[in-house]
Amino acid sequence: MGKLFTALGLMSGTSGDGIDASIIISNGIDQYDVILNKYFEYDQQIYKNLHQLKGNILKFEDLKINENELNDLEKEITLFHAKIVNNILESFNKEIDLIGFHGQTIYHNSSQKISKQLGNGNLLSQLTKKTVIYNFRKNDIINGGEGAPLTPVFHKLIVKQKKIKPPVCILNIGGISNVTLISENDENIFSSRDLGPGNCLIDEWIRNHTKNNFDKNGEIAKRGRTNELILNQALDNFGNKHNQDILSFDINDFSLGFVRGLDLNDGAATLTDFTGIIIAESLLNLLSKSKSKEWKILVCGGGRKNSTLMQIIKNRLPKNLIIQSIDDYEVDGDYVESQAFAFIAIRSFLNLPITFPSTTGCKEPLTGGMIVKNY
Repeated sequence: MGKLFTALGLMSGTSGDGIDASIIISNGIDQYDVILNKYFEYDQQIYKNLHQLKGNILKFEDLKINENELNDLEKEITLFHAKIVNNILESFNKEIDLIGFHGQTIYHNSSQKISKQLGNGNLLSQLTKKTVIYNFRKNDIINGGEGAPLTPVFHKLIVKQKKIKPPVCILNIGGISNVTLISENDENIFSSRDLGPGNCLIDEWIRNHTKNNFDKNGEIAKRGRTNELILNQALDNFGNKHNQDILSFDINDFSLGFVRGLDLNDGAATLTDFTGIIIAESLLNLLSKSKSKEWKILVCGGGRKNSTLMQIIKNRLPKNLIIQSIDDYEVDGDYVESQAFAFIAIRSFLNLPITFPSTTGCKEPLTGGMIVKNY
């Protein structure tokens, strides 16, 4: 069974709206128990600075050009993380062994093998008096991987612990959409990849045209009418530009340019169609050899709450691909990733693999993460 660790996972996704925090108890191998899940919204200033700066960083050179602003924002983000950790520690009456600190992704480029997260692990350790594990992607990238996705090893554990019968896909719709496939023949055979946009384009459109940060339940898209000509051209461009060898994306890989000129409702409708069709078609391509098999597709992340988006995905899938919310299996779909980084932190501490050739394209199973105790 192995020693049990209590770990706090901190995840701020590509939507950049705040931090999901989860405490789990796990041996880092084959079991976990969830103790706490909590969401902390970013201060308005951090949110604004983050999205403004992210819009300025479109290529690697921009990291250097914006270095001072990035350093300032990294400090702000780290201090915010420290504040919420200490908030949690005050009310939590059990010792926390490790903090898994994902940080805020500011730039990810799979072809250049670069992934940059804002978050100072040394400072967080100093301010919280805890062992912090961060920078999870670096070792994978050094060894030929794309540095993403990182959560499949935890997805595999969810399927095992909840006794969900394979074959199963776990589809995460955050800013980017990604999927983990777990084989029916052997639960240790699993693969993963990003599919394309998740909420990122829809959220950006809503932010640009309203005072809101996202399209709640897909209501704005529901009111609009998709521009079929624009949609089909955008889908063709996506197919031509993004080949099947790419396992991971950044939100900067996608642009709102093709819907410029549409009104709020029609733009939201066209973007939601675009996103849903890419997710559905990508799933169909990945599962094309399994036409007669029944696959459960368990959806987590904020996108599962967008009923308009979910309906588009369902409408394009055959009956043997069954879409369900992961919540149906007593897993809180809002906190899968924060729980994952608590689990991954434990695996890093134990020097166990967190990335695999079938998930990130690395040469061999690899551990990762930098461990810091700065107090």
